[in-house]
Amino acid sequence: MHVIIEPVTAFAQNCSLLICEQSAQAVMIDPGGDPQQLIALTTKQGCKVVKIILTHGHLDHVGAAKELAEYFQVDIIGPHHDDQFWLDALPQQAQMFGFNAAEPFLPTSWLVHQQRVHFGEQELEVRHCPGHTPGHVVLISHQDKFVIAGDVLFKGSIGRTDFPKGNQAQLVSSIKQQLFDLPDGYVVYPGHGPITTIGDEKRHNPFLSGRFG
Repeated sequence: MHVIIEPVTAFAQNCSLLICEQSAQAVMIDPGGDPQQLIALTTKQGCKVVKIILTHGHLDHVGAAKELAEYFQVDIIGPHHDDQFWLDALPQQAQMFGFNAAEPFLPTSWLVHQQRVHFGEQELEVRHCPGHTPGHVVLISHQDKFVIAGDVLFKGSIGRTDFPKGNQAQLVSSIKQQLFDLPDGYVVYPGHGPITTIGDEKRHNPFLSGRFG
């Protein structure tokens, strides 16, 4: 699988384009904004977007989802249903974060824990990882040994938990139960910032080693 990370929005949110090299089918994960930039990326790659997937309901991760779903004529899937309140509150989020006006929308379907998402010859495992938001999910490719982590886990840090319904203890528990059972070599593609690995975060992340957590 070919993984392309394209930062979008003023928050440098990492939109992920996953391309099945055998079929050229692709999924776009967390298109938070800059839709024309993302359309140009898919044109350059010569791939066919067949799904848009959302890890959670924050505006910098979902802001261009509806427009791109209409452009590509595809479904939006995810996040977990517990993040519906964030999607319902998109107008308020736009005001809070200084984004252009955003309208509420619902995905075509919600994601659930241990669901499998398929495209081309690829499979992604869904794991529910609440804490940053109650409905946050991560997506794992066991074939290619990587995690699309959204705002759950970062290089040397973890997601914020000071938003409504955030919970730091729950987030730490989600990481340790749902991510740290993966082999150390799995690559982590976070929602912001540089990539890391499960092993590096087990060993060095101060929020998960007891120094801050």
